[in-house]
Amino acid sequence: MNTPENISAEKPSIGSKVGFVSLGCPKALVDSERILTKLRSEGYEIAAEYAGSDVVIVNTCGFIDSAKQESFSAIKEAMNENGKVIVTGCLGVDEGAVREVAPDVLAVTGPQQYEQVVSEVHKAAPQPHEPYVHLVPPAGLKLTPRHYSYVKISEGCNHRCKFCIIPSLRGDLVSRPIRAVLREAEKLVEAGTSELMIISQDTSAYGLDLKHQREKWKDREIRAHMTDLADALGDLDVWVRLHYVYPYPHVDDVIPLMAEGKILPYLDIPFQHASPRVLRAMRRPANDAKVLERIKKWRTICPEIIIRSTFIVGFPGETEADFDYLLGWLEEAQLDRVGCFKYEAVDGAVANELPDPVPEDIKQDRWNRFMAVSQKISADKLKKRVGMEMAVLIDSVDDSQNGEGGATGRTYADAPEIDGQVHLSGAEGLSEGDMVMAHIDASDEYDLFATVIHDEDDEWDW
Repeated sequence: MNTPENISAEKPSIGSKVGFVSLGCPKALVDSERILTKLRSEGYEIAAEYAGSDVVIVNTCGFIDSAKQESFSAIKEAMNENGKVIVTGCLGVDEGAVREVAPDVLAVTGPQQYEQVVSEVHKAAPQPHEPYVHLVPPAGLKLTPRHYSYVKISEGCNHRCKFCIIPSLRGDLVSRPIRAVLREAEKLVEAGTSELMIISQDTSAYGLDLKHQREKWKDREIRAHMTDLADALGDLDVWVRLHYVYPYPHVDDVIPLMAEGKILPYLDIPFQHASPRVLRAMRRPANDAKVLERIKKWRTICPEIIIRSTFIVGFPGETEADFDYLLGWLEEAQLDRVGCFKYEAVDGAVANELPDPVPEDIKQDRWNRFMAVSQKISADKLKKRVGMEMAVLIDSVDDSQNGEGGATGRTYADAPEIDGQVHLSGAEGLSEGDMVMAHIDASDEYDLFATVIHDEDDEWDW
């Protein structure tokens, strides 16, 4: 089960135990952390095994069919191993489908329904109130390592992309007040976080529903706006990484902040495709030439910028000409980190009604060709880093490498679990969450290989 790694196992049992399975994207992970924090504040213990848990919560993903199947499998496993299961998350909006697979689950709730989940736990496993036992750290409970944290700034989305059902699962955009976001970030840094990853369904739209309301923060007024938020987070003196950034014009305004070193020079922009015809069919912005111009401008202002993106191949109606256009665009854009998905029909998505579905064998062929191009671009870019000295944030340490200290970490160019890694030698005495300088010795298609530089006098930014 996916349980918080930083929850102490030393405290004696004082009451009910809750097992937890968390599936899906980082936004769902934040939902899990909020539920766990509330339960732990009430004295519940978080169990790492099904056995001994008084109830098990399964936080599901329901975005695409493969994610649904993973969620259904997790629910059935929890029912078989424990029998007392509460289902929440995106799959919970279709209670009938859940109960068809597992009719005896205790309750089914949708995403963001934290209080309802906790209420169902109260029914299944009542917990005696212990007001004098402090069980929750100031930053709450986390499902990530101590040194990096996701900060969700909004829920829902106002876009209506034809392949996406997020608005039907999570509703329209609802932004958090900017003071609440900044207070959370500040507490996480005080608790030891070295890297803040800003997430939402559409980070660029942050504050739009609040009409970019101004609030007092420290010694200044600050808008509920992505640019102001990035600027304020930059004062916390940790890595700040922007994810799920829709390419609105005001994205240009955060590039100077990256050049100044206030936030990481890293943008995660899900372009999805490049062919104007396919983008229009997806109901996405279709001015690919302007995007290329902006990328060139960003690189002029901030040469260190890393751009990662995701794409879909095999969207209904995609022709070979459309796909060739995408490959040509990718060659010109030279994106640093790229992911690619073969289109999957999603229940409730408008794209299901589009004509000319692409056969599975053609989807696979296009995916293979796309990945070959992106892999070569990545390999060429990483090769240019050989010989450089770069800051590396340590994610894990392994002292068993032939008696030599080994570790795995990331540079500013890599987000955890989705981008590349740095495999380090000479890492004796290091711990998870340390920041070190390393000499880049070699590279492959996605990763770097480096040696730790033991020089305490080094001064560096990235």
